Amino acid sequence: MTLEPHRHDESAEGPPRAVAQAIGRGLKLRCPACGEGRLFRAYLKVNDACPACGEALHHQRADDAPPYVVISIVAHVIVAALMAVELTWKPEIWVHLVLWIPLTIAMSLALLPPVKGALVGLQWALRMHGFGGADDDAHLAPAPAGRGPRA
Repeated sequence: MTLEPHRHDESAEGPPRAVAQAIGRGLKLRCPACGEGRLFRAYLKVNDACPACGEALHHQRADDAPPYVVISIVAHVIVAALMAVELTWKPEIWVHLVLWIPLTIAMSLALLPPVKGALVGLQWALRMHGFGGADDDAHLAPAPAGRGPRA
């Protein structure tokens, strides 16, 4: 059995989309298609459609990726800063607690929307999860009847 990469029929999907531009627009919390409309209707709630151009955005499936990326970024920054402060000034433990806990929370909350926006932009640019006009699960055959898990 050989595994071949899934090939898209570009003629059915339209012209290619600029990945870097879509990610950049998502980072700015804007629609990946037009760059004008707001991507979010609330803190982390993506609009069902762009208020400016009408592009459907309800297909997005960012799920757990934004928190994972944010944790990776924040952890690297905070740990590096914590180590630099500790090696330079050797402050008391309470200073570390007062400094790093609020900074970690603030950075995480500030980075979540732009990171999620960038991931939605990436999904849009790569035509993932229905952004290309086709249903994600259309290629899957229906499961045979009566073949579910045993109770």
